[in-house]
Amino acid sequence: MNQPWLQNFDPLGNPWLSALAAAVPVCTLFYFLAVRRAPAWRAAVYAFVAAVAVALGVFHMPALMVAGAVADGLVFGWFRIAWIVVAAVFVYDISVESGQFEVVKQSIGDISDDRRLQVLLIAFAFGALLEGAGGGGAPVAVSGAMMIGLGFPPFQTALLCLIANSAPVAYGGLGNPVRTLVAVTGLSEADFSAMIGRILPLTTLVLPFWLIRVFCNRRQTLEVWPGLLACGISFGGIQFFWSNYVNASLVDIIGGIGTLLLLAVFFKYVWSPKTSWRYEGEGAAVKKQKHEQLTAGRIVLAWSPFLLLAAFVVVWGLPSVSAVLDKVSYKQPVPGLHMMVVRTPPVVAKAYAEPALFDVSWLSTAGTGTFIAGLIAGPLAGLSLKRTMRVFFGSLERLKWSLVAIMAMLGVGYITRYCGMDATMGMAMAHTGVLFPFFGTMIGWLGVSLSGTDAGSNALFGSLQVITANKLGLSPILMGAANSAGGVMGKMVAAQSLVIGCAVTGQEGQEGALFRAVLKHSLALMALVGLIVLMYAYVFPAAIPQGHQFLKFGR
Repeated sequence: MNQPWLQNFDPLGNPWLSALAAAVPVCTLFYFLAVRRAPAWRAAVYAFVAAVAVALGVFHMPALMVAGAVADGLVFGWFRIAWIVVAAVFVYDISVESGQFEVVKQSIGDISDDRRLQVLLIAFAFGALLEGAGGGGAPVAVSGAMMIGLGFPPFQTALLCLIANSAPVAYGGLGNPVRTLVAVTGLSEADFSAMIGRILPLTTLVLPFWLIRVFCNRRQTLEVWPGLLACGISFGGIQFFWSNYVNASLVDIIGGIGTLLLLAVFFKYVWSPKTSWRYEGEGAAVKKQKHEQLTAGRIVLAWSPFLLLAAFVVVWGLPSVSAVLDKVSYKQPVPGLHMMVVRTPPVVAKAYAEPALFDVSWLSTAGTGTFIAGLIAGPLAGLSLKRTMRVFFGSLERLKWSLVAIMAMLGVGYITRYCGMDATMGMAMAHTGVLFPFFGTMIGWLGVSLSGTDAGSNALFGSLQVITANKLGLSPILMGAANSAGGVMGKMVAAQSLVIGCAVTGQEGQEGALFRAVLKHSLALMALVGLIVLMYAYVFPAAIPQGHQFLKFGR
């Protein structure tokens, strides 16, 4: 009979040497992506091999448990991430194949043909709605596909979508990261929701300006400052209000819908830039185009694939619906791993056996809802069912190497989690004393860059943040929230995000270049969040919620 295995967070007898050893898989991945410029699937396979070697050779994790962690990661990776990417690209391809995307492009152009404002409408606002509904790869996949169809350059599209997706991540998947913090710490959901909602709106005000400055010069960015300010205030204001006074579940959905509607009205009827900014060579071509007047029915039909996608993802994410759909899921303990890996103090308050379940949620995953939306959208847009399925298999074939990369990434993530490499790296940053509010934020960033999800980072490091905060006399609510808020800025450099961004924009093989391009933005925005957390810790501690309650209608 297998014996429980206790994680050893200092296998080399020196916390810094152990942390360096734990960082080998991540460094391998980033080295092959950024330095050697290898295709993402190859870099991911090399990182996977490194993770197995370190787990077996340095951390002495039993081989059966390593195999179980890999198998668990592959199952999760397919149903919770890869399947969503395939289904989202399928829906976009349906729109293109049917010719409806031309109408979608015109309808957006009728709101504004300014590229700067289109980024706010699609990557920022619509992406936030998708993040709130299901998260995973859907926001970058769908927003990226739409922008490519509108004529945005592929590489720049991937970069913009990754940066824009950082705004809603902490409340993604109907508030799942917040619920995860509550689960691992036992502290108040209302407190965590409110604290995150007092950190991120400050960055949300900056993010639209940051986003547009990525592909415009300073003068061109300032030309649309009213639109950028309207975007930041709309989403940031809704984010603050809903997270502090209603609940954590619908922050992104209400924020995304509200921002999208407010911006559409603002750009159409209140304000528009004096000159419309487009890429060089676009202006003359656009002026020559004569579009028919679109009726409301024609617009709705053209948008139907994406409306169906959003509707299905939202419905699939409702707890009452997902509970019913989950009844046909296959959930069984991973042999040799379930409750056999024991996470020990100081990462957790007391020894904790890690559960490990094969979660074959084939029906309740957002990817299946998205796939069904595509099956309905095809015939609705005039395609036969046979032609619709041909589009699907074409999407699957195009994404095959990206899927290999995603699966390898999840193998790495699950090995680092069950082996304890993640905690070893996190604990190294916990020895920073008075600067822990800043470096604790960095721990959250590290967690998301490794796991690809804010909920995953909170599960890994939420308890460590609270324990360390109590030892240092800091607010555990602040540091738990800092883990989540800092984590959102790590989403854009997570390997899965890079793969998805390149896959949907036809940039397979450019993941290393994308990583180099996005890293500086990720680190700078993470530092901004860290400074905000420091401010709350030492300058405005009275603003940290304690015993916070939602309003009655939010319960």
